[in-house]
Amino acid sequence: MNRNVYDQINQMLPENCQLLIVSKFRSKEQILDYYKIGHQAFAENRVQELCEKQQKLPKDIRWHFIGHLQKNKAKYIVPFIEMIHSVENLQLVQILEKEAAKCNRQLPILIQLNLAKEETKSGIAKEEADSFIEACNQYPHILVKGIMCMGPHCDEPERIREVFHEAKLLLSTLQNKYPSMTECSMGMSQDYPIAIKEGSTMLRIGSALFNEE
Repeated sequence: MNRNVYDQINQMLPENCQLLIVSKFRSKEQILDYYKIGHQAFAENRVQELCEKQQKLPKDIRWHFIGHLQKNKAKYIVPFIEMIHSVENLQLVQILEKEAAKCNRQLPILIQLNLAKEETKSGIAKEEADSFIEACNQYPHILVKGIMCMGPHCDEPERIREVFHEAKLLLSTLQNKYPSMTECSMGMSQDYPIAIKEGSTMLRIGSALFNEE
């Protein structure tokens, strides 16, 4: 636990931005350290690890899924997940619709975009976003709440800022057509100060919060 960094981040956060603690590979005890000081929003990227933690940890933790979601594993997390950040194909949306219907719930999702245009990153192109969201909205148990993106893998703050700025502009444009789209999930341990300045509403931070003080 790095309480100093945690407090620093929270002091930086605007009212409309929340911190998700990325707890992948972290122990139950490490997660409880943050839970005990009042933090309830955590994020995982592996279904099996997430399900094991969800069963063992307090039930009022709000779990977010931020990794690649295999279609055959979606059914395990749909009943309890707060939000899925990494939706990028309609086959997955169809499965999520089916599983959400079984649970009689409307499932909040974010559309993952590849604005950095890097081959190693998942996500749809900006030009495809509108038609993809239109298709998602045909499913009554799916609620598109916004977008998710990752900054470019580089040490150039201006390049990172450009990508995050583009994401926020795109969200503003889409929101005119789809009012439910209020979330912009961007910013990780290495670039969260830039993401905050560019209007992120959800930070996904892991290593910075678990490094030794």
